Amino acid sequence: MVNKMSREERAKQFMPFAALKGYELALREKEKIVVAKMELSEDYKEQLDRIMHRIAKNDMVTVVYFCKGEYLKVTGMVARKDESARVLKIVNTSIPFSDIYQIEID
Repeated sequence: MVNKMSREERAKQFMPFAALKGYELALREKEKIVVAKMELSEDYKEQLDRIMHRIAKNDMVTVVYFCKGEYLKVTGMVARKDESARVLKIVNTSIPFSDIYQIEID
């Protein structure tokens, strides 16, 4: 008697196999170019500060910020702006004010 496999069981045979979990992530991290954080001029800091004062909860914004040796860009709705902790939260991403390089209100 021949035991037939279901389609799902046959499909599992051809699924990719990751023998080394996290290996691909480690390779991508190795390829990442690490940059130094740029020092902003006082004029530019004041310009950013003026924009930050106009931002309110639920505004759509695009932010370029420094994180772990690279500059990242995120676009989304402002979930929280905490002046005392100096943190801007866009959806699920918390960004310290001091790491913001560029910000635009959409």
